[in-house]
Amino acid sequence: MLSLRNNKNIAAWHLGPRAVFYGGFFIAIVMVSLCAASLYQSRQDALDRARETSRNVALIAERDIERNFELYGLSLQSVVDGLGNRDVMALPPRLRNQILFDGATAAKNLGSMLVFDASGKIIIDAGNDAPRTGNFADRDYFVVQRDNPNAGLYVSTPFHSRLRNGAPSIALSRRISNPDGSFAGIALMAINLQYFHDLFGGLSLGQHGAISLIARNGLMIMRHPYDPKVIGRDISKASTFRQFMTAEEGSFSDTSSIDGVRRLYYFRNFPHLPLIIMVAEAEPDIYAAWHRRALTIGSLMSAFAVGFVALSFVLGTQLQRRLRAESELQLLARTDSLTGLHNRRTLGEILEQEWRRARRTHSVFSLLFVDIDRFKAYNDTYGHQAGDDALAAVARCIGDNIRRPADTAARYGGEEFIVVLPDTPPQGASVIAEKIRSAINELAIEHAGSEYDA
Repeated sequence: MLSLRNNKNIAAWHLGPRAVFYGGFFIAIVMVSLCAASLYQSRQDALDRARETSRNVALIAERDIERNFELYGLSLQSVVDGLGNRDVMALPPRLRNQILFDGATAAKNLGSMLVFDASGKIIIDAGNDAPRTGNFADRDYFVVQRDNPNAGLYVSTPFHSRLRNGAPSIALSRRISNPDGSFAGIALMAINLQYFHDLFGGLSLGQHGAISLIARNGLMIMRHPYDPKVIGRDISKASTFRQFMTAEEGSFSDTSSIDGVRRLYYFRNFPHLPLIIMVAEAEPDIYAAWHRRALTIGSLMSAFAVGFVALSFVLGTQLQRRLRAESELQLLARTDSLTGLHNRRTLGEILEQEWRRARRTHSVFSLLFVDIDRFKAYNDTYGHQAGDDALAAVARCIGDNIRRPADTAARYGGEEFIVVLPDTPPQGASVIAEKIRSAINELAIEHAGSEYDA
């Protein structure tokens, strides 16, 4: 009787620290969870505000660009229409230019306004009575209009102007056609990239924010912060650009391929122009205030939580270590350390269990015996480390080709494996065996000593 009472006391003594640990841990979890939920919601609020701010900035920039491009496009169409008016073309050059270009040359950030013939030579120059010389048949704005009668208003890639001392620019162009529809030349209006520089520079996006105008072919037209090396860069392979092409507009987080800063991106594809506006606020800027608040609240809450679990921490840690050690020992006892498959001991248990089940339910199961040919010669030729790598690779092939939860694989010997396939007839087992053989063959492991080596 004394021994029995002592055993009960011991059980109660073991239960006490566990109850203290779980009780303190539960209270700490509740406190931390409430705090974390509040902080998480605060973080989401900061993210939503940043997303809305980026959207508003993108809309402002988009509308400004679309409005100006619409005006420029109408001016170009007016030039094309005027070229077909014989009375206008019969006027003296100065008066003809005033009518054709309608004073558009005085607009800020506009460069040259020109008309080219079918060979790419300047025939009308809005800024000069006598056209400047030069041939521009190699420019994309000329090639596209020449080769595509339906190009419409074309927005060129960035270039350095040959007529304005290399000023970085893009061009808007329209095709001029003869009465029979054949190509007669183009009307062109150059826009200084300084226009976009000034527009983006006036928008506040935080210390590490960025705003970009990108062509839909992936070429960078303008970026703020400004870097002349970035203008004209092809970013079509960047993960951010692939996101831009998935929808008309959207938001996502990613790391910039240009400067490596992680940002929250908001983008819009222009509805009437082959352009994309991208506004990105850096995550450090978005969460700066939140981080300070989270640090203060988190520190206080951590101090309270530590107070609840301090008395039970040592016992809880010891218990966890013991359980972990037992679990690891059990896993090691059932698993082959090299391949990660079941070991031979576990295989025996599985086979016995499946045999009993098959007899009870009158079902079938199949066994696959996988043996690596000439493995000893492989070890002798390439060394044991290479042999171990080959065994692990073969084991992965086996594991990847048994899909059902009940299917198991084990290492039976040095280079021998067994696959157990419950409820599988011979025909099904043959299919799986062939998949495993094909997967191992596709590894193309070199074995100079084997007659099967490719």
